[in-house]
Amino acid sequence: MAQTKPAGRRAVAENRKARHNYLIEDTYEAGIELKGTEVKSLRTGKANIADAYAGPSGSDLYLFNAYIPEYLEANRFNHETRRPRRLLMHRREIDRLVGAVQRDGVTLIPLRLYFNERGRAKLELAVARGKKLHDKRASERERDWNREKARLMREKG
Repeated sequence: MAQTKPAGRRAVAENRKARHNYLIEDTYEAGIELKGTEVKSLRTGKANIADAYAGPSGSDLYLFNAYIPEYLEANRFNHETRRPRRLLMHRREIDRLVGAVQRDGVTLIPLRLYFNERGRAKLELAVARGKKLHDKRASERERDWNREKARLMREKG
């Protein structure tokens, strides 16, 4: 039996702790400028964006501290694993995000790195504010209550 490719977005890396540590205000989709060996390495699915963040550098947005492992077959033509990577967005979006970071004190956090339908590497970027400890506890309490409520409703029928 032949296996079919899943249609749409195939996630390469996810930042699961982002929703726990940050209050997500808005999300954007950005292209990411990669080298050939980085794309091949991403297709193996071993990237890590848990410690990554985006920020302005000059007039562009860059993704910092994202880990894309070396592509083993590339030998001396390989890329640096944690180099800053330029994000590709419309100028108006870039200006809006840079203004939000500088003026409002928000952070740009990558949520997912994936390949879209056309095979292009895309990054789901979130405008986020850091949660305090009591906010984390409140969201955990609410999640537990919703889980318990669903169990009770299931038991009653």
